[in-house]
Amino acid sequence: MQGQCWWITGASSGIGAALARAMAARGARLILSGRNIAALNDVAADCGDTLILPFEATDTAALPALVDAAWEWAGRVDGIVNNAGISQRSLAVDTDLGVYETIIAVDLLAPIAFAQANLRRMLNAGGGHVLAISSVAGVAGVPMRTAYCAAKHGIVGYHDALRAENEHLGLRVLVVCPGSVATNVSRNALNADGSVRGVSDAAIDNGIAPTDAARQIVEAIGTNTRELFVAEGMEAQIPALRRSDPDALFDRMSAMVAAGYAARMAAQPS
Repeated sequence: MQGQCWWITGASSGIGAALARAMAARGARLILSGRNIAALNDVAADCGDTLILPFEATDTAALPALVDAAWEWAGRVDGIVNNAGISQRSLAVDTDLGVYETIIAVDLLAPIAFAQANLRRMLNAGGGHVLAISSVAGVAGVPMRTAYCAAKHGIVGYHDALRAENEHLGLRVLVVCPGSVATNVSRNALNADGSVRGVSDAAIDNGIAPTDAARQIVEAIGTNTRELFVAEGMEAQIPALRRSDPDALFDRMSAMVAAGYAARMAAQPS
């Protein structure tokens, strides 16, 4: 990545911050975006040549000026990372429509807008890389995450179609589907009423380290991989089951809820 310029959204923590550090270690120049300016500055301090462009992911009106600033800073953008997102922990029957609207706006429409805002410039420059962070929940229906699943399935579909249209023009598209990674994703997830959950899950806390996830992702970029699952255990089996034996996966998901999964999630200690 020596000399390449990468623009990462959701760069202030978790996978985004780990990716920034991993890319910087390989010589990349970085544009870091997110809402938490102090946290972005902390990441930038570890990353050498960086530009911080803070913005709210759903503020699509701000994108043209931000794209101008990004491309003027480095002369080009070699890769973008669609990473910003928010999750959910609630049963569909209890969930306000506003939760769906918020999550789809942040996790689906905002990444599409970000990619679209950069696409023509990247193609005019001869191509580049688009990296999208979806989820294992983007290829299977996972309980307590109906809004999140809807958005992350959309991320897979949009970026797969984007690849099909533009790969011959030099655009490389990598869709990453993580399982449980040790980030604040569960703590920041939305409850049924739209409030922030504020507690984490044991599965997340014991998940893959963000640094390990970032290493796998950077290696996949280097080999022009199109799809990467960063998952362990049962979560690593989900994508294969969805494609080879979907009924077995559906049965397993249904049995998990019938055995009290939702109640256990609701009772998570802070």
